[in-house]
Amino acid sequence: MCGIVGYIGSRDSQGILVEGLKKLEYRGYDSAGIAVFTKDGLQVAKAQGRLANLEEKLGHAPLAGSAGIGHTRWATHGKPSDANSHPHTDESHKFSVVHNGIIENYLELKEELMEQGCHFSSETDTEVISHLIAREYEGDIVKAVQKAITFMRGAFALGVLTEYEPDKLVAVRQASPLIIGIGEGENFIGSDIPALLEYTRNVYILNDGEMAVLTRDAVELMTIEGNFIAREMMTVDWDAVTAEKGGFEHFMMKEIHEQPKAYRDTMRGRVNAEGNRVILSELNLTEEQIKNITNIQIVACGTAYHAGLVGRNMIEGLVRIPVENDIASEYRYRSPIVSPSTLVIVVSQSGETADTLAALREGHAGGAHVLAITNVVGSSIAREADSVLVTQAGPEIAVASTKAYTSQVIAFALLALYLAEVRGTQSEEQVKAILDAMNELPEQVEEVLAQKEAIKLYAESIAEHDHLFFLGRGVDWAVAQEGSLKLKEISYIHSEAYAAGELKHGTLALIEEGIPVIALATQESVLEKTISNIKEVKARGADVLAITDEAHVNDVLKSVDQAFVIPKTLPLLTPALSVVVTQLLAYYASLALQHDVDKPRNLAKSVTVE
Repeated sequence: MCGIVGYIGSRDSQGILVEGLKKLEYRGYDSAGIAVFTKDGLQVAKAQGRLANLEEKLGHAPLAGSAGIGHTRWATHGKPSDANSHPHTDESHKFSVVHNGIIENYLELKEELMEQGCHFSSETDTEVISHLIAREYEGDIVKAVQKAITFMRGAFALGVLTEYEPDKLVAVRQASPLIIGIGEGENFIGSDIPALLEYTRNVYILNDGEMAVLTRDAVELMTIEGNFIAREMMTVDWDAVTAEKGGFEHFMMKEIHEQPKAYRDTMRGRVNAEGNRVILSELNLTEEQIKNITNIQIVACGTAYHAGLVGRNMIEGLVRIPVENDIASEYRYRSPIVSPSTLVIVVSQSGETADTLAALREGHAGGAHVLAITNVVGSSIAREADSVLVTQAGPEIAVASTKAYTSQVIAFALLALYLAEVRGTQSEEQVKAILDAMNELPEQVEEVLAQKEAIKLYAESIAEHDHLFFLGRGVDWAVAQEGSLKLKEISYIHSEAYAAGELKHGTLALIEEGIPVIALATQESVLEKTISNIKEVKARGADVLAITDEAHVNDVLKSVDQAFVIPKTLPLLTPALSVVVTQLLAYYASLALQHDVDKPRNLAKSVTVE
């Protein structure tokens, strides 16, 4: 998830591009760059790190010109560096591209272009686009872009300039957001509305498969095939702060709504065209090494630890390898038994979590292969791990993790399927059935989000209580723990999660009249047992809310006061849906108590000390 901007008009473009990038830096901050038409032709300036680094460079060597494109990067292909920063050009430096998204087939395109004599200067997928456009150019930049797109597979929002036609800026959208801003004698592009608000409130929002050709005085909308489109202009009435949050009141709610996209992006490029096989080229293990794995240890902190609990269920269920979960801050102090046949999986959104980094090194000391699941390319954990499975959640601004957690769950599902393929524990048909169900998850999340108002009402009622309990069995218990943590960290309501079967071993003493209990009941194999546990707390006066699925809601409703229903999916995939209900409950409870949802007290986004 990167941010792109573009300008064509009569004003100095450098200042407009940099200001636009400032509004988009929340979308990525690994590097930044701009390309501008100057009196000396198309010139590029870019720098690793925060946008301030680029500003410093431009302060010494400004780029003067009235048309340009800019980019702020969230690294996906290639570590953060000056060379991997956008914009990218072809060898002639006559064509320049900024890109938000992922080109799934970039490696095969890169090999083809290299065979044709192209030389590459970066590790990115984006650079192939500039070379493709240069190859296809025959005097018409629009046609060259259209033809180049036919070779590309994946997600992309593009801004394209060529020195041969300095009066045009070409923009394309395919599965990544792109906005066109309309001014007087000037026009703009941006990944998001905040980048444009200072200059115009009149916009076109491109749909997938559409492109725009911008000049100073006009904007032409068309399909990628070249069919012209007539569309009514939209006038934006948001203020700048609201726009940065996508119209939502808080970043947390915005990020909850971004989960369908995060699911798709994390799967993108990791499933074959037939949808029956997972491809994890980033896993640096041979098939023989995978077959020789005797045990797996998943190590993480906080929310990432809870994603690991779901991961354990997935791996043990699909691959039949024993899996342990460890809290990273305890791992190295218990002298874990690690061998070269152990796979250690460390999970961290930021890739900088100090305890998890220490656990990684402990795994290495025991001779294990260490796989990192992280959201940040080039982070400390990503650099030190033997293999890295990068989630594609994009930057997460709210302290309380939502889309990063669910992207980790999707990553674990992909990993479990890949290991099962190699070890032969799941057939091709079984793998396809699970992947088909995973492809349905984004739309199913939208169905959960449609219940927001009812969830809000319940959350407002529990905000009046000082204590609350979550119950669940199996993978539901894993989600219960994440739901309890989310409620605690942003609403400050004391909450505990228990394995439902443990109630009679002490916990039942805490149940009293009117206390809220949230019971997760999505697992058919233990549903009768879970209902029995629900009846135990009901008999002692608890007010029980169930989170269940469409197939079991009628049975569950007989024993609870209220239920929220998630769409039916495979049992191992229910956490990707049920957790969304708990996220919304926590959000609305915090809101009811007038707390700072995005910045809860005493907490930081990345814990870089032990």
